Amino acid sequence: MTFVLLVLLSLVGAVIGTDLVAKLGISANTAVVGALLAMLIGRIPIAGLRRMRSVHRQNLAQSAISAATFASANVLLSSIAVPYVFGRSDLVWPMLAGAFAGLLIDAWVLYRSFGSRLLPADAAWPPGAAAAETIKAGDKGGRRALILGAGTLVGLGGTLFGLPLSAAGVAFLGNVWALLMFGVGLGIAQYAPGAFQVNLTADFIPHGVMVGAGVVALGQAVHLLLRRRPDRSAAVGTAAPADPTVRTTVDETTLRRTLVRGYLLFAAGAVVMAVLGGVLGDMSPLGIAGWVLFAAFAAIVHELIVGLAAMQSGWFPSFAVTLIFLIAGLLIGIPSVPLALLVGYVSATGPAFADMGYDLKAGWLLRRTHRPWDAYERAGRREQFRAALIGFAAALIVVAVVWHSYFRQGLIPPVARVYADTVKQGLDSPGVLGHLLLWAIPGAVIQLLGGTRRQMGVMLATGLLVATPSACWFVVAALLVRVVYRRWRGEQADEELNLVGAGLIAGSSLGDTAQIVKAG
Repeated sequence: MTFVLLVLLSLVGAVIGTDLVAKLGISANTAVVGALLAMLIGRIPIAGLRRMRSVHRQNLAQSAISAATFASANVLLSSIAVPYVFGRSDLVWPMLAGAFAGLLIDAWVLYRSFGSRLLPADAAWPPGAAAAETIKAGDKGGRRALILGAGTLVGLGGTLFGLPLSAAGVAFLGNVWALLMFGVGLGIAQYAPGAFQVNLTADFIPHGVMVGAGVVALGQAVHLLLRRRPDRSAAVGTAAPADPTVRTTVDETTLRRTLVRGYLLFAAGAVVMAVLGGVLGDMSPLGIAGWVLFAAFAAIVHELIVGLAAMQSGWFPSFAVTLIFLIAGLLIGIPSVPLALLVGYVSATGPAFADMGYDLKAGWLLRRTHRPWDAYERAGRREQFRAALIGFAAALIVVAVVWHSYFRQGLIPPVARVYADTVKQGLDSPGVLGHLLLWAIPGAVIQLLGGTRRQMGVMLATGLLVATPSACWFVVAALLVRVVYRRWRGEQADEELNLVGAGLIAGSSLGDTAQIVKAG
């Protein structure tokens, strides 16, 4: 019964994601919607359906529908649109195969590395926290449900009036320093162009900051992987923490192996796509080898940077980071057709990485009270990964069936047009590399000061790239409320603010979905 329900929800999520990204150029986070649907189904007075009252089955439902939505919209349809807009419709099917391979590898790497020091389970992952709090409130009711419900209503109302209250919700949940830099980036993106008469995007300033922050973030990740340090829960002569969920569940050795295997799998996927796409004749053997290695490197770096930003803020700058690697490909002289395939392949990684992080965070919050915990947590993650695979399969089927109809009507995801046009036109400005390197310096310095836990440079660049109007004020105001309220209420404030933040995010997701469905 659970399997059948997950298949149906996944098909619904895939259709929603495909339709939205083709017609409106955006996608919705359907995780909370899936959880609410599962709650409603569990209250239907039929014996078999009552099983859906289990919070863990509801968690599987939100995992499947969100995986299908993100996979269809942000990954598969957007990726295959790149060669189509480029004028090579014959490469759509090879691109679909490559994008789906990248999607599976992307999700597998996150599944195997979630709970490590690099991607800790106790980090913010705001949409995941919102989904978990929604499920818990629906299960237990009481005071928690009232607080969450009030936050949800405020978030829903704010979204209907065009207020980015999800940004305030994130500020109640995430790292203070990381989100402060996120707010600063949002403010600069909104007000700097008018105040200083500068076009941030045209001068590649946000991209340069992300390049510098991303390089340092990659170096920090490598340092963490090479540092031989025992897991804090298993260190000899140390007592286990009172709450076992605060420790890492993935040690550095496992994380190293996962990332190395992920790189090799990405390289294999690039080889398969190159063969299917017939691009072997466009480059020399040495050029093909370099293309494969660069594609794998870009894919894994892209997913890590996107994942780190999503972990702290709930936003993932996939488009901007992909554009950075597109620019890098132009600078090193990759031919246009192989570059178009590379861009589609790289853009297929990252969104599923972030989404699965959200889903596993929700599951971690729902399972953390179970004792014994470790084996139960690992089993729960495995079931969530299987639920996501159902969502991915549904997304592949839906996109394979409908892409030709959408593209023939001119319904193309806007990001794909940007990628394809950039590949066709090349770089108009000869100073692009200089701009990137110049603005990479402050991004690198800020990221270095913040360290791996805060990701301040990545978050500053994310704010510059997201550029949501007025969101900076909601982030800063929420951070001030958080600091003042915690001093007044003490540790009790954390739980209350988490509920309010989760409610704002859940309400904003519901509002976005309602507006998108109405517009569609």
